[in-house]
Amino acid sequence: MNRYLAELLGTFILLFCGTGAVIIDQQFNGAVTHAGIAITWGFIVMAMIYALGDISGAHMNPAVTIAFTIAGRFQVKQVLPYIISQVTGALLASITLHCLFPGNETLGVTLPAGSEMQSFVLEFLLTFFLMLVVINVATGSKEQGMFAGLAIGSTVLLEAMFAGPVCGASMNPARSMAPAFISGHIEHLWIYIVAPTAGAAFAIPIHKILHNNKQLTKQVQ
Repeated sequence: MNRYLAELLGTFILLFCGTGAVIIDQQFNGAVTHAGIAITWGFIVMAMIYALGDISGAHMNPAVTIAFTIAGRFQVKQVLPYIISQVTGALLASITLHCLFPGNETLGVTLPAGSEMQSFVLEFLLTFFLMLVVINVATGSKEQGMFAGLAIGSTVLLEAMFAGPVCGASMNPARSMAPAFISGHIEHLWIYIVAPTAGAAFAIPIHKILHNNKQLTKQVQ
């Protein structure tokens, strides 16, 4: 039960700070800035990994949970409770932000700035890059250790910095679902559910190929 509570709390804090930065930037004439929003996302991911990684793994992302399961590092029976916890935490964060900023119409929802295909490809690749980092620095399914939080948080920050203006740099279905449902902007939501999940899943066979080749190289040497 502690791990489910950790996932709920971690995802709540993630959305509250991350989408909160987006909302405050909109409400106060760019006070946070795009760079500030990207830094907020990166730092809060890093903080939650260090705070909760040894309890639940600090997935805070259904795509990450599914990818770990495909990799054989996470029990199938825990997937649904994890995703429910993550989505619940995200929804609670968006509801809280809606109460704090009732005049904000989007609540930090992710929307394509260009075509849907452009955002789909970006979200796929961004989440693929992120999961490739996660799977290489995580211990089992637990994102912990001295450098795991720094590596993962930095990846989120960098990807949000350059891709945020185009696709929102969600990389997380729960992150996109909550503000979409609470604000009513669900018209492009499928992109932010399908693309990150597919991108994270695709990272697993690539990781295995890379590490199999690494083992073969060692044997040859």
